[in-house]
Amino acid sequence: MFSHVMFGVSDLEVSRKFYDAALGSLGIAPGVANKNRYFYRSPTGTFGITTPINGEPATHGNGSTLGFHAKTAEQADAFHAAGLANGGTACEAPPGLRDGGGMALYLAYLRDPDNNKICVLHRPAA
Repeated sequence: MFSHVMFGVSDLEVSRKFYDAALGSLGIAPGVANKNRYFYRSPTGTFGITTPINGEPATHGNGSTLGFHAKTAEQADAFHAAGLANGGTACEAPPGLRDGGGMALYLAYLRDPDNNKICVLHRPAA
């Protein structure tokens, strides 16, 4: 459905460090620089960070969450730990299983250095 997702960030290098570590824990290569942006590519999509091209401050979306896929609960925990160790902050409940409307979901939520809310999700086998 989506070709890519882009977040505006206030400090490109601080955010690159955060996302290199957090996404690296999911097996995604470090961001590739392109002018004032970094792109993280996988077989299923592209995520990017950029300083806003209009020169205005970067802001986070209230009520918005971007979710990344994890292959295992351990990978989700590694994502969360890497994010915390690289400038992220915990939000929501601690990483763990949640009832997702009749199916179990393993979720871990963070806020990135610009306060964007992100999540990593693993769907355990039934």
